[in-house]
Order: sequence, then C-alpha cells, then structure tokens
Amino acid sequence: MSKADLLEKNPMTIMEVKKELEAAQKRDGELSFRGNKTLEYVNLFSKLAITKHNDLKKQLDDLNIPRLKPDHIVKIIDFLPKSVAELDVLLQGYTLTITKENKTKIISAVKEFL
Repeated sequence: MSKADLLEKNPMTIMEVKKELEAAQKRDGELSFRGNKTLEYVNLFSKLAITKHNDLKKQLDDLNIPRLKPDHIVKIIDFLPKSVAELDVLLQGYTLTITKENKTKIISAVKEFL
C-alpha cells in the first residue's frame, strides 16, 4: 500500500481542518502555499472554539434524528444556522426530509452555542 491510498473518508468541520493544519505546521515548521491559503480561510470562517465545537457535535449526534448523517452535522456546525429557514436553505442540496419538530431541535441545540 502506498501513501496515496485512501484509508478512510470522513467529513471534517472547519475547526477539525484548522486543528490538523496547525498540527502539520507545528510538525513541519511551515505549510505549503495551499496549506497557508487554507489556514487563512479557516481562520476567517471558524466560529466556535474547539471545545464548543466538540460539544455541539456530540449534542447533534445525541438528538438521534433519522436520516441525519455526519455530512449534514458537519455542514450544520460549519454554518451554525440561526433559524429553521436558514437550516432549510443549508440542507436543500441534499435529498433529506426532516420533520419540523426535529429541525426545531437542531436549531435550539445550535442556539445554545451561539
């Protein structure tokens, strides 16, 4: 198996990307051009501290909403929708149906961290 082989595919939030980039920068001393550009973007758009990020991720997982996958949870954490309408816009690209009650649960979970 070579280094280029894909071992696992998991969605990552902006904060997880930031954490990995900072670890790579510490390990290697500096990042590549793309790594630096990505770190700039992540610093600009990361909204939660890593501890709050992990708590929100766990809370959204614990809601046990049917058909809500890790990809959707990552998108919710990255954008932090403040209303059901914003959540609808955020998830409209997916073939996903969530009840109004579950959408309200998601929004109230997100609002705790804003």
